[in-house]
Amino acid sequence: MEDGEKSFSDVQAVSSNVPRTPNTELKKLLVFKVYKRRWFVLLVLCLLNCSNATIWLTFAPVADQSAQYLKVSLEEVNWLSLVYMVVAIPLSFGTTWMLDTFGLRITLILGSWLNMLGAVVRFCGSPPSPSFTILYPVVMLGQTLGALAQPLIIFTPTKLAALWFPDHQRATANMIASMSNPLGLLLANIISPMVVETSTQIPALLIAYAVPACFICFLATVGIRSSTPPTPPSASAESSSSEPFVQGLKLLLKNKAYLVLLLCFGSGMAVFTCFSALLEQILCVQGYTNDFAGICGALFIVFGIVGAGALGLYVDKTKKFIEATKINMSFTALTCIAFAVVSLMQQQKAAVAAACSLFGFFGFSIYPVAMELSVECSYPVGEATSAGLIFVSGQVQSVLYMILLQALTKPLTESPVSTCGDAVLSWRVPVLVMAGLCSFFTCCFVIFFHTRYRRLEAEEEATYRRSSCSTNAEHAPTADT
Repeated sequence: MEDGEKSFSDVQAVSSNVPRTPNTELKKLLVFKVYKRRWFVLLVLCLLNCSNATIWLTFAPVADQSAQYLKVSLEEVNWLSLVYMVVAIPLSFGTTWMLDTFGLRITLILGSWLNMLGAVVRFCGSPPSPSFTILYPVVMLGQTLGALAQPLIIFTPTKLAALWFPDHQRATANMIASMSNPLGLLLANIISPMVVETSTQIPALLIAYAVPACFICFLATVGIRSSTPPTPPSASAESSSSEPFVQGLKLLLKNKAYLVLLLCFGSGMAVFTCFSALLEQILCVQGYTNDFAGICGALFIVFGIVGAGALGLYVDKTKKFIEATKINMSFTALTCIAFAVVSLMQQQKAAVAAACSLFGFFGFSIYPVAMELSVECSYPVGEATSAGLIFVSGQVQSVLYMILLQALTKPLTESPVSTCGDAVLSWRVPVLVMAGLCSFFTCCFVIFFHTRYRRLEAEEEATYRRSSCSTNAEHAPTADT
């Protein structure tokens, strides 16, 4: 192929029968071809993931203006974001089945169309006249369409990395695709307040998010021509034969290592969701402003992306998935404890900002590596199934943790430094419980998680078989013609 790049497998042959200097035919067998177009597919997924995240969080940074424009309460505005969580949980099983059954191309194109329709429908809800009264239901319909697209997008990185990238680039590709989602959240937190100063500017904000969604849909529909490259990039991709969806679920439920990862990493995802959603409410009690809380949230995401990039490159080179995950989870638990302590203190901006930055740096970096680890410990179960169930675990535990933490708050009769408004709640117990949950499940993971790298072992075995076959073919007698 003209657009192909050649890369040798990192796995060394384990047979002494393989010659040190292979002939031309053997070299061809040991080479996997990768294609430049893999970067385009990855780019489309990143743009789509980022766009979907901005649509998800469009209204949260400008909740007051959104409530005024839509003529609803703040609680109803919050539901424009919560609908993503509500929709994702029941649809996740269908999405994993679809991705493993129909392939990457159909899933991404369907996700891009739902994402685009959601953005356009929201903008179409702009009232043609002041008497227009069905604005909120139309916007909610658009948010729901975007929520339908989210599982189709967010489950895809591990599948894309496995099908299009060689083994020494999989973790990096997974990291890039996964971190585009928090990047979208960061952009929403920046763009929404910049565009919207008054409620009348909400339509401008909606079209600002709709235009990129339309362009990304065009790129996905026209540019993604196949679910897989013409030739596989690795031995595992070449011999990939994912278990049927139902059989895969049964295998996962019998896999002790996977169940430990499912529970412990899902808990970590839930802690991060609670931290992101409750950060402003936790800090305002001690007199920190909304602007400072926004800065802490931005530092949380930015340092998280940096940490994920560094760890992804390291794991791609060393293949130390377990060690990297356990060490980073331990540091994450320590920084969560540090945040729980400093967030209860007044006039400690530097300490709070540092705790948020380190929490993001160590915590976010775990996500793409843990997704790869879920595939390694559950192979040959489909990548979408193994990664998707962990996402579902995180979503379910997020709901439970949010309910628990809010139930543990207590009203404060007086708080002279509070910037929270009328209702002031004490978050002392909830943040300590959050740190305790993070620490408990980290300890469980460090102690109980042990597994083989099943996919890497399968690649070694496949490479050995190819080497043996080519060697036998070289030394086989040939008949004279």
